[in-house]
Amino acid sequence: MSTLDELAPAAALFHSLADPVRLSIVQRLARGEARVVDLTRDLGLAQSTVSKHLACLRGCKLVDYRAEGRQSFYSIAVPELLDLLRSAERLLTATDRAVALCPTYGTDAGTRA
Repeated sequence: MSTLDELAPAAALFHSLADPVRLSIVQRLARGEARVVDLTRDLGLAQSTVSKHLACLRGCKLVDYRAEGRQSFYSIAVPELLDLLRSAERLLTATDRAVALCPTYGTDAGTRA
């Protein structure tokens, strides 16, 4: 049995992926590397938003980049992240996406009074 302190890194990992913008960036990078301009175009987000969330993902060492001239190409840093995403999709399918109905974390959780 794990203590709460031992579970803190795992909780931080899931928290880092809990933001829809960060998750959409990770999902896009799962298809291949991209520049900030590519991500803003593909995801319909502002450059500042993409850059802020990339910084978070880089800080968590989930995303890395390589410089080519004045451009930076971002990619998934560890292939295990792709395994986690695939497992999450299987879990969502197995539970018929019931988490969307969760009163605490579901899609309508913030609108309930």
